Amino acid sequence: MTTFLEIAVLASSTKSVFHYRLPEEWGRLETGCLVVVPFGNRRVQGVVLGEVARPEVTETRPVEEVLDPLPVLTPQQLRLARWMSTYYRATLDSCLSAMLPPGLAQHAEGLYELATPDFHPEKPLEQRLVKLLAERGPLRSGQIRRAFGPLTWEREAQRLVRAGAIRRRSILPPPSVRPKKIRMVQMALAPREAAAAIESLHVGSIPSNRRAATERRARVFESLLGEGKPLAAEWVYAASGAHLDDLRDMAEEGWVDLTYEETTRDPLSGRSFPAAVPPVLTGEQETALQPILAALLARRAERFLLFGITGSGKTEVYLRAAKAVVESGRRAIVLVPEIALTPQMVQRFGARFPGRLGLVHSQLTAGERYDVWRRARAGHLDVVLGPRSALFAPLPDIGLIVLDEEHDASYKSGSSPYFQARETAWEYAKALGAVCILGSASPDLETYYRAREGRMQMLKLTRRVSDSLPAGEAPQLPQVEIVDMRRELRTGNRSMFSRTLFSSLEDCLRRKEQAILFLNRRGTASAVVCRSCGRSVECPRCGLPLTAHGDVLICHHCNYQRGIPVRCPLCDSPAIRPLGVGTRQVETEVRRLFPEARTLIWDRDAVEEAGEQDILLEHFASHRADVLIGTQMIAKGLDLPRVTLVGMVLADIGLLLPDFRAPERVFQVLLQVAGRAGRADRPGKAVLQTYLPEHYALTHAANHDYTGFAEEELKNRRRLGYPPFQNLVRLLFTHSDESEARRKTEAMAETLRARIVEQERVETSLIGPAPCFFAKIRGRYRWQIVLRGPQPAALIDVPLPDGWLIDVDPVTLL
Repeated sequence: MTTFLEIAVLASSTKSVFHYRLPEEWGRLETGCLVVVPFGNRRVQGVVLGEVARPEVTETRPVEEVLDPLPVLTPQQLRLARWMSTYYRATLDSCLSAMLPPGLAQHAEGLYELATPDFHPEKPLEQRLVKLLAERGPLRSGQIRRAFGPLTWEREAQRLVRAGAIRRRSILPPPSVRPKKIRMVQMALAPREAAAAIESLHVGSIPSNRRAATERRARVFESLLGEGKPLAAEWVYAASGAHLDDLRDMAEEGWVDLTYEETTRDPLSGRSFPAAVPPVLTGEQETALQPILAALLARRAERFLLFGITGSGKTEVYLRAAKAVVESGRRAIVLVPEIALTPQMVQRFGARFPGRLGLVHSQLTAGERYDVWRRARAGHLDVVLGPRSALFAPLPDIGLIVLDEEHDASYKSGSSPYFQARETAWEYAKALGAVCILGSASPDLETYYRAREGRMQMLKLTRRVSDSLPAGEAPQLPQVEIVDMRRELRTGNRSMFSRTLFSSLEDCLRRKEQAILFLNRRGTASAVVCRSCGRSVECPRCGLPLTAHGDVLICHHCNYQRGIPVRCPLCDSPAIRPLGVGTRQVETEVRRLFPEARTLIWDRDAVEEAGEQDILLEHFASHRADVLIGTQMIAKGLDLPRVTLVGMVLADIGLLLPDFRAPERVFQVLLQVAGRAGRADRPGKAVLQTYLPEHYALTHAANHDYTGFAEEELKNRRRLGYPPFQNLVRLLFTHSDESEARRKTEAMAETLRARIVEQERVETSLIGPAPCFFAKIRGRYRWQIVLRGPQPAALIDVPLPDGWLIDVDPVTLL
C-alpha cells in the first residue's frame, strides 16, 4: 500500500506544505525527518510533518532522498513551528529552518554562468555582473550577493537571462555540516612481530635515499608499541615525524591498520570548571524556589517571573531548579541575552553539570553547533545554555526553560521569523508541560504587568547575597548620585568627567579598588561634524552619521568604512572635527588624569573573536586592570566583587529617541549597570551624569525604584494606547527608490484602512505611513505602517509582496 506524506518544503514559497509519496521499498519515515523532494524544476529539502490518508493531488511525486535517518525535529517543535508561523505571520519553512543548526538546512540556489562571452551590456551593474562571471566562472546567487554587498542585482540578472547573455539553473547544495572523523593508526602486528620489524629496519645497509623514510617508520612502530592502543594520526605525525604516505605504505605492508573514528567538536572541551560547594540559600531564595519545585514535580506548565534586584542570587535559583529537573529525568534550556555578556553563567553551570552542559552561540563554528545539536538530540546533554537560538535545541523531555535578563531586546529575532523568544518559550513550555522562569532585575513592562495582573506568579528577591559577609548580613545597593552636566558647563568644567566622578574615581583608585565606566556607544566619537556647515559625515548607503574608530569612520548598519576627511565633503571647510565621546576617548582621558591606572576596554570591537570575553573577564576579575571601560556588554551578567564605583559617562543617550520604549530601555540599562557596584563586602557608589536630571527614568533609576518607574510608565502607555494595553504590528517597506517606497507604503495603508472599515474594527487604528527614524539603511529607503489594537495581525494577508517585512509585537519603531 502506498504511503503518502505531508511535507513542509524549505523553499521560501508562497505555500509551504505539499503531499508526496514514499517509495514502497523504504518502509516508513518518522515525523520530523529531513528529506529531499522535487519541487517544480528544483530539488529542495523538506521536513516530514506526518502521513496523510489521501493526497490533495491525483499525481504525487516521490521523496528522493533521506538526509538523516533520525528525526531532526521533535513533534513538539513541529507544533511550535506551526504556532510561530500563524502568530508571527511567517512562512512555515522559515520557522522550521530556524530550528535547525546552521549548515544542515539548505535552500535551492541559482547558479549563474556566462552564455555569450562577447556580450556587452550597457548598464553599469549589468557590466559588473558579466565581468564577475567572466573572471570567476559560474557562481551561486549567495556568492554574487556577497560580491555585490548591499547592491540589488537580481533584476539586472533576470534581464541578462532573458537577453541570453547568462544562464541560470537551480541547484541544491548538500548539507555543509557532517560528523567529524579523524584518522586513527593501530598496530596490525603482534608485539613480537613488531619488534622484529623494528629490528629489521635498523639493521643492514639502507640506501641513502631511503634512510630518512626508514627511520620515520621505525619511530612509528616505537610510538604505537609504547602506547599499546590506537592513536590519532596527528599524534603519530608529531611523535615520529612521519607523513601520511609513510602510514599508507606501512598499511600496504600489513604493518598498521588505518581507520576512522568519529570525534565530537565540543566548545567546552579543554575548559576546566572547578567544583564548588553550592551556597546555602537565603530565606528569600528558598521561598522563591519552592513553587518552582512544586510545578516541576507535578510536571505542570507554569510561568514565573523571578523579579530580583541585581546581586540577589537569581542564578542560584536557576541552578537549583535545573538540578531538580535533571534529577527527575528531564532536561533544561537556559537562555541568556548574548553569550558574550555572561561568561560567569557558563562557569557556574559548567561546574554543576560537568560533561553534561551544551553551549550554543553564534561565535561557534558550524561544526561545533552541529555536534552540540546532535548530542542534545541523542540525550547526551542535560542542560543547553545559550542565546535565543538555544531555545530550539532538540533535547528530549524538556522540563525547564529559563530566560535570564528576560527584558533584553536581543530576545527578539532580527530576521525572519521575527519571533520573540519570551513568548515563544512560554508557548513551547505549554506544549512540553514544562516550567518557564523569566528572570530580571528590571523586567519588561509587559511581563511585569502580566504578573501584576495575576497571569503569572511573581517571585521576589529584594536582598543581595554575598559569601564574604557574615550570615544574616547582605550587601547594600549602591548609592547613586545624579550629576547635572549643564551645571558643570556653567561652572567652567568642559571635561567629560564631572567633578563628582573625578573625585570618586580618584578615591576608588587610592583604595586599590576597581571601577567601571559605562558608555552607551563604542568607538572614539559619535560623529565627525563640520563646524562651518554643521553637517556630519554620513554613510552613502544609509544616510546615517559615521562613527569614528581611531582614524577610520565606520557605519554600524552596513559596515561601510572610510578615512576621516581633512576637509568637509560638503562645504570644503577645514573645520571638521570628531564630536561626542566613545570608549577610546574615555580611556584616553582616564590615562591623562590617572597615569598609573590600568585600563581595559570591553565592547563589541574588543570581543570579535570567540573566547575573548572570557580572557577580558579573567583579566579584570584578577585585578590586572583598575578601570573597565565598556558599553552595554558590561551592563549585566557580571559579578565583580572588587568593583565599588560605576560611572555612567552620559546616562541619557537614547532617552529622546522617537520610540515609545526609549524611557524603558534607558531605565533598564542604568539600573543594571549601577548594580555592578558594591556586590561584596565593600559599599558601592554610582555616578550618573546627564543633561536631563529631572527625567523620571533617571530619577527612578537613581533610587533603584523599578516599581515607581513601572507605574509611571504604564500610565503613559495606557494613555497613548501602547503595549501592554494594545497590540502592535509593524509593516516595514524598503526600496532603493525613495518615491517608490513612499508610493507603495501609501497604497498599502489605503488597503488596510479599507479593511479596518470593512471588518468594523473600531478599536484598531493605523499609524502612518511615515519614513522610519533610520530612513535609509544599506542603500534602501525605509517606510513603515503601524497597526494598533486587538489582534491587528489578522488584518494582514500573508505572504506580502517583495520588499515588505511584518513584525508582530515589535520591540522598536525606529
